[in-house]
Amino acid sequence: MSEDPEDTDRPRYLVADVPPLDVTGTRTVTIGVVLWALAFIALLPFYETLRDDGDTWWLWTCVAGFGLGLLGREYCRRREQRLHRRPRDQESSPLGAAGL
Repeated sequence: MSEDPEDTDRPRYLVADVPPLDVTGTRTVTIGVVLWALAFIALLPFYETLRDDGDTWWLWTCVAGFGLGLLGREYCRRREQRLHRRPRDQESSPLGAAGL
């Protein structure tokens, strides 16, 4: 009996030569910041109820999410600018695209 690799029942995968998406995260973080701000605004009419129930931490969670999101957005924006300034043929990591 021959051990022909073509006769195995293992699935074969086709790997397409597709360039990676240019995703910097700026848009995603910006959407998150806007959603935290909207959540805060949506909870403001219920401030009295939240205070009476001891749940004002919901508002502070929205404030914290908004503030941390602004920091994250600035980080992503600066990273995006650095990526646009580097030459196209230069890898983002000296170890390769996967960083390995």
